[in-house]
Amino acid sequence: MVAGTLFTACNKKENTVVEETVVKSDTLSEAVSDEHNSQNSLDWAGTYEATLPCADCPGIKTTVTLNNDGTFKHVSEYLERDGKFESTGTIMWHDNGSVVHLKGKDIDTKLKVIENGLIGLDQEGKEIEGALKEHYYYKKIK
Repeated sequence: MVAGTLFTACNKKENTVVEETVVKSDTLSEAVSDEHNSQNSLDWAGTYEATLPCADCPGIKTTVTLNNDGTFKHVSEYLERDGKFESTGTIMWHDNGSVVHLKGKDIDTKLKVIENGLIGLDQEGKEIEGALKEHYYYKKIK
């Protein structure tokens, strides 16, 4: 009987430790969700430009405007060709608060928001690598 009481007492102590660990994990989760990210830390609203690579022309002048009201405007103009496409829509922020997803009539692109710029991402949300990487940097112009 004494052994049973000791065993029960040990189990209660273990449960208390487990509960404390859960509380600490919940507190950690709250702290992580309150971290600074591009959406809540940077002055991301503005107009950005880049000249993206083009297979059969000198490039595609691309202008992206991100507005404080959560909307965007995307304009692509093929250099030395007739071809200009405009799209507007609502900015979709990814969970990490550092990537915007612009989806509209003629656009479906993901961009990483950085200080005074945007970085073009592939459809999987990864930075574009290789010799043309620098062409996917959008510079903030206003």
